[in-house]
Amino acid sequence: MDLLDFEAQDLYFEQPELAAVTQLLQQASSDYADGTAELPLLQAYFLAPQSLNVLVALNRFYYHQHRLEEALAATEKALVLIAEPLNFPTQWQRLTPELLEQVAPEQLTRLRLYLFALKSLGFLNMRLLRLALSQRVFEKLVELDDKDRIGAAGLLELVKKRLAEPS
Repeated sequence: MDLLDFEAQDLYFEQPELAAVTQLLQQASSDYADGTAELPLLQAYFLAPQSLNVLVALNRFYYHQHRLEEALAATEKALVLIAEPLNFPTQWQRLTPELLEQVAPEQLTRLRLYLFALKSLGFLNMRLLRLALSQRVFEKLVELDDKDRIGAAGLLELVKKRLAEPS
């Protein structure tokens, strides 16, 4: 399966939100520069805990604040939400190339989102120095994406190199 050969459909950021959630996300965006974006993001999360818009915004906010544990929590929650309509197992370790092949063409955008969220999981764990876990994530991505369209192969090599360094 070529993960670049698809027509963009079912984009998470085009999904309708409650008006209050949209307003809170806009407020968070304008409040980012003065450091007060977290409160509206959390309020949006409490209103819409299943919203990928909110989870992605939380992930980005926490990542840019160097609060990697919180970014990781948002990523893990997003992975579960993205996996459900794809009929993927809740544990990424159980994902197989055969399951990817069963994804309907109109869900390929969601599949790519899932794989990029998985890449984020590996990257955040790498930044948190959980290198063995990060390696497993990137190995899974390389197994699933044999053409390296998601770009995990280079990250896998970085992790392997780091793990091979003397302590």
